[in-house]
Amino acid sequence: MATEQELSDFLKDVELRAFKRAAYHLRDDDAALDVVQDAMIKLARQYADRPVTEFPMLFQRILSTTMLDWFRRRKVHTALFSNAADMRSDEDTGFDVLEALITSQASGQVESAEHAVERNETLAVIEEEIQGLPARQREAFLLRYWEEMDVAETAQVMGCSEGSVKTHCSRAVHALAKALNARGLRL
Repeated sequence: MATEQELSDFLKDVELRAFKRAAYHLRDDDAALDVVQDAMIKLARQYADRPVTEFPMLFQRILSTTMLDWFRRRKVHTALFSNAADMRSDEDTGFDVLEALITSQASGQVESAEHAVERNETLAVIEEEIQGLPARQREAFLLRYWEEMDVAETAQVMGCSEGSVKTHCSRAVHALAKALNARGLRL
């Protein structure tokens, strides 16, 4: 049985990776944050009595299910409220210059402007190409290489065979390599 501190340490350790995974799948940072928080709450409420060694697999499964639930809710919401978007003004872009400036100043990192632009462009291209992968390839790729799960764990989280995981990962890696090479990126 895990202690409260062990649960807290696990959640702290997995938070950023889970957020990135959800953001890749949902393509909405606010929704990704909500989904990760919901998954963490579910783990804490329903499985806190489990051994710490079970947390990674349980959490990944909960996160996957929570993301599927979000897609289902979004589909229903879009069907019901599709005309509400037509009422929004064109001036509401959601970009706040002051917020962007404060965020960039708060980071406190010192690097050359050229390096920062190059790094941001490279990351944007990689993220764009990851998002362009088919859903199962993207999920397998993120679980294997972002979450560093082995093939068996990934298969369990995805609910498929180990052979399917290997196939999805291989196709994702080849597709990413091809797409990044076509865009002139060599990593």
